[in-house]
Amino acid sequence: MKKLDLVIAGVGGQGVILASDIISETAIAAGYDLKKTDTLGMAQRGGSVISHIRMASQVRSPLIREGKADIMLAFEKLEGARLAYFLRPGGTAILNNQAQPPPSVSTGTEQYPADEKITGILEQRTESIYYIDGTRRAEELGNVRASNTFLLGCLSLLLPFKVQIWKDSIAKHLAPANRKINLVAFDQGRKEMRAIHP
Repeated sequence: MKKLDLVIAGVGGQGVILASDIISETAIAAGYDLKKTDTLGMAQRGGSVISHIRMASQVRSPLIREGKADIMLAFEKLEGARLAYFLRPGGTAILNNQAQPPPSVSTGTEQYPADEKITGILEQRTESIYYIDGTRRAEELGNVRASNTFLLGCLSLLLPFKVQIWKDSIAKHLAPANRKINLVAFDQGRKEMRAIHP
């Protein structure tokens, strides 16, 4: 089995841990060994949330070294830029094109960087960058909280797992009332990613 190292990044309240749990369960169901670790920096207050996911035929450590991640999925674009150093040269970054300023910006002690600066940081690591309007697409579907499963749909095209395994994992982690909209969002994310990554 091919080794795959993923970094999932965002801020508290965006469903980063739920998304990383779904990815992990999908990989295990597909036969991979997997190690995962989460870091929550005041997540309840909009702080950084980071998940490291490592999968292969055998994995010994959950931590990804700097410059070694194959894929980074960022639910907030500044968090993606901030953690770009984890990406290996030529790795792939999927960024939710959403700004959710941290408390330091809200209080006026720092400024949120311009899009050009964020893009520049990422382009120093890789040319394989996908900017996805996940939050807006989820709002159009009727539930902004489904943006994480929309982004998982985008990610799913880059991972070697069958669609049904993904859907089973999503269904397992969500309450019955939320399953339908999230499965629709997942399918729409796959459709959007397929249009830009044939």
